[in-house]
Amino acid sequence: MYRARTCDIEVVVEPYYLEEQSSPEDSRYVWAYHIVIENHSDQAVRLTHRYWHITDQNGLVDEVEGPGVVGEQPRLLPGDSYEYSSGCPLDTPSGIMFGHYRMEDDEGKAFNVEIPAFSLDSPGLLRVLN
Repeated sequence: MYRARTCDIEVVVEPYYLEEQSSPEDSRYVWAYHIVIENHSDQAVRLTHRYWHITDQNGLVDEVEGPGVVGEQPRLLPGDSYEYSSGCPLDTPSGIMFGHYRMEDDEGKAFNVEIPAFSLDSPGLLRVLN
C-alpha cells in the first residue's frame, strides 16, 4: 500500500493487476486501484476535482483531470473516510501513477491533497537495476 498525508487528509492506495482484463499479446495491461481517503482534520472537506499523472514504461505521459471521483464529490466530516475503486489501462507491462485531489473546506478555501506515487507492475515482470 502507498500512503500520503496532506493538511491532515490521508490518502491510501492499493493497486492490483487485472489479469482477466489484460491481454499482453495485444499490448493491453489493466490495473485497478482501491483508494481510501481519511479526514484527520477538525473541519469538513469536499473532494471537488481529481488530477492524475500516468506514465507508462516507455515514458509516455497521460494526464487525466475532472470533477470528483467515480461520479461523486464526497464530503468528509472530521473522522470520516471515503473509499472507491477505479482502473487504468496501459499499453506497456508497467507504469507509475500519482496526482492530487482538489479539496474545499466549508469556508470555500481550496487546497490540493497529494495522491502518493504508486507502481503498476505486471506479475512476472523482470526488473533490472543498474
